[in-house]
Amino acid sequence: MAAHPVIGYLVWAVLFGALFTWEGISLIRTGDGFPTLSEAVAGVMRYPAGRWALFAVWLWFGWHTFVRGWHFLLRDAS
Repeated sequence: MAAHPVIGYLVWAVLFGALFTWEGISLIRTGDGFPTLSEAVAGVMRYPAGRWALFAVWLWFGWHTFVRGWHFLLRDAS
C-alpha cells in the first residue's frame, strides 16, 4: 500500500482550519460587517456569472475528489 503524503493532510487541515476560523470570527463579530460563509456565497450567487463560476468550481472539485484516478468497470485493466 502506498504511503500517504503528510503534506496533503497538512494542506487540507490548514484549509479547513481557515474556513472554521473565518466562520467563527464572522459569527462572533456580527456588527463589523465581516460576512459569514453563507453570506459570501449568497453575494456571489446573486449574479448569473457567479452561479456559473460556483458550478464550475463544484464540478472541478467533484471530478478531482471522486473521479480522477478511478478504474471504471468497462475499462480494460491491462
